[in-house]
Amino acid sequence: MKGILYTGGELTDLVTFAKLPGYLQAFLREQNGVVAYFGGLHIRGCVSAPGWHSLATVWQGERALWRTYAEVQKADIPFAQDCAGNQFLLRGDAVLWLDTETGELADLEVDFKHFLFGVEKFPLDALGMEPLRAFQQAGGVLQPGQLLSLYPPLCIATQGQSKPNAKAVSVTERLAWLAEFHRQIKDLPDGQQVRLQPL
Repeated sequence: MKGILYTGGELTDLVTFAKLPGYLQAFLREQNGVVAYFGGLHIRGCVSAPGWHSLATVWQGERALWRTYAEVQKADIPFAQDCAGNQFLLRGDAVLWLDTETGELADLEVDFKHFLFGVEKFPLDALGMEPLRAFQQAGGVLQPGQLLSLYPPLCIATQGQSKPNAKAVSVTERLAWLAEFHRQIKDLPDGQQVRLQPL
């Protein structure tokens, strides 16, 4: 992987680690999670702290993804996220992609090994890094523990505005905002007008 900003330290959450499939355990033994591609990919680790890097927090904690997103099952493992907070999940051996704005879930039709291979070969496309690239070209930098807040959200059609504004915010803030946004729009019909507060 390129553009590594952070690697997790020691495995400190052995309870979560024991619940993982062997191939993910093997990866985490080598490096207990990583922020790579200058923030384009965050693979979570089995740690007690920092909270933003903890797999258990988004898998089994108070703000676990399955508590907000109907398509996510309790057993799905949210092992990674992209620069804007969209999630990569393991369901069995399949890697799924969760759009955290709309709650839509897509099967990427790859396993973990081939997911990593695809990311390594085509990071811009595999990780949807266009917003991060534009943010960086404007002088922005994502630090470990940060995601891009995109406003207006990508799922909202806007009149005349071609690209959303991007700013770096904490992982916790971004995921909480996305969860609340999803709750507000999930039952609205397409084309419904909404008023939003930016993060």
